[in-house]
Amino acid sequence: MAARVATGEPETAGGRASISARTLRKDAWWRSPATTAGVLLAFVIYSTWAAFQTTDYTWEPYISPFFSPCIADACHGSSSTWSFVPWWPLPAILILIFPLGFRLTCYYYRKAYYRAFWLAPPACAVAEPHRRYTGETRFPLVLQNIHRYFLYFAVIFNIILSYDAIVAFRDHSGAWGHMGLGTLVLLINAALLWTYTLGCHSCRHLCGGKLNIFSRHRFRLRLWKFVSWFNERHMQFAWASLVWVALSDVYVRLVASGLIHDPRFF
Repeated sequence: MAARVATGEPETAGGRASISARTLRKDAWWRSPATTAGVLLAFVIYSTWAAFQTTDYTWEPYISPFFSPCIADACHGSSSTWSFVPWWPLPAILILIFPLGFRLTCYYYRKAYYRAFWLAPPACAVAEPHRRYTGETRFPLVLQNIHRYFLYFAVIFNIILSYDAIVAFRDHSGAWGHMGLGTLVLLINAALLWTYTLGCHSCRHLCGGKLNIFSRHRFRLRLWKFVSWFNERHMQFAWASLVWVALSDVYVRLVASGLIHDPRFF
């Protein structure tokens, strides 16, 4: 009753107020979806541009995460050596299908870009402009269910990028025991990708799903508790890993093009 009196809206036959306003929120609710849209759009634009670049994505012993594993002969001097697609002119296009597919179908990112781009809904307690709601039961949104399978590919790519980070402890001659700023960049990149992947809801379900009594499955209980810590921080790790993977590509390109010098720690 207080809400109806405060807004001055007439009461409908069903006993609910007929509110014409899109929302009664007085705060800047639009900032969150607008920021999300801006960051995601910036990443899409940059990653698309980077995927079409055929130079300066590798500098021994560093390789951009957008181009790892190396699947083209043009990717010479790379820390990865899987050059089995010599005809592929844009290797990043083929590689990015899997990590981007994992993020695109991610439960958190769904909420983020549904609100930011489709306004479904734009924010809590804010009406969306769509008349019908079908959820994810129709094409193409029904394809979001393949997220669990993209998880397996994400784990494989995380292993490859972790390998690249380890190889980054070599110098140009191939000798081990050397570390540059690029080594640290790739190490952080691999670590953030693992934190994001381990916090995935599908990963958490694999560890502790379909169990009625945890006490009978102590090992899976420990795994479930372990990944649950990352799951509680899934949003933070999702954004941190997204931004850092782009920054890693930027750093490798700057070093490979000679615009900056890679500092050596030892």
